[in-house]
Amino acid sequence: MESTLGLEIIEVVEQAAIASAKWMGKGEKNTADEVAVEAMRERMNKIHMRGRIVIGEGERDDAPMLYIGEEVGICTQEDAKNVCNPEELIEIDIAVDPCEGTNLVAYGQNGSMAVLAISEKGGLFAAPDFYMKKLAAPPAAKGHVDINKSATENLQILGDCLERSVEELVVVVMDRPRHKELIQEIRAAGARVRLISDGDVSAAISCGFAGTNIHALMGIGAAPEGVISAAAMRCLGGHFQGQLIYDPEVVKTGLIGESRDGNLARLKEMGIEDPDRVYTDSELASGETVLFAACGITPGTLMEGVRFFHGGARTQSLVISSQSQTARFVDTIHIQEQPKYIELK
Repeated sequence: MESTLGLEIIEVVEQAAIASAKWMGKGEKNTADEVAVEAMRERMNKIHMRGRIVIGEGERDDAPMLYIGEEVGICTQEDAKNVCNPEELIEIDIAVDPCEGTNLVAYGQNGSMAVLAISEKGGLFAAPDFYMKKLAAPPAAKGHVDINKSATENLQILGDCLERSVEELVVVVMDRPRHKELIQEIRAAGARVRLISDGDVSAAISCGFAGTNIHALMGIGAAPEGVISAAAMRCLGGHFQGQLIYDPEVVKTGLIGESRDGNLARLKEMGIEDPDRVYTDSELASGETVLFAACGITPGTLMEGVRFFHGGARTQSLVISSQSQTARFVDTIHIQEQPKYIELK
């Protein structure tokens, strides 16, 4: 899968990032998202594969976007039998977030990126559009910290695993009313808190790399993004756990569904019999082969944002593979017309 799709999925996130970056700072978050979706969809439909969106832009049967259940790739088109050999056909599940952090793009803030994860058919958890309690930590803490423990306990364990004092740890938390007590507990334990307005995929992945000065992600964010984070962390060997949150009273910002009971019924219809189950990264991204790709839209901890020059653009992407056990940073110059110059730095 990696040798066949590796370069092409990088191009998918690059095209989405370039399209969205053109709307950076213009206050149009919906437009920044829409153009990223269309660019990602167009490039995926040029790949020799049969792909199915398991996490996308929503459960809309006829939406002209990357809706859940949509099929993409050359081998899903009407004349596929003329160009696709069934014996060589690659069937994959795809989780996408074409513009992770739409508000960040709209207001010219750091941390937005185009992301996707792929695995063979059935290899990614089809998370409902609910919320998820998340815990991400570096590889050294994998299997030692636990989402069922308190933040105080996990910080002490994390410090021991990293050979740091709790005071040297930085925890990323989304700046939401639901996290008031969590933030207070983290600070009381002695650790430092980095609040973010959007974009917890980047924060989760940053835990997998030394030198980012991010040592944990805690709190509640969107469930679909949790699956994408889990895919990356599985490839990196980091720690990730997620637990679905279905009670609107917990998240305080509303959920799809009118009530706790209604959301529980919806989960049961989806085949989720234990709504309180804690999922590991290997359960959320269970495929034999998992690939993750991201491209910075605005500058972030791991990647630069899109930089435009006369006649083209420069992007920085990250592709992580469970197959080759690699994390590659890819610096790409896109020449769209005759440039006046190309900057090396």
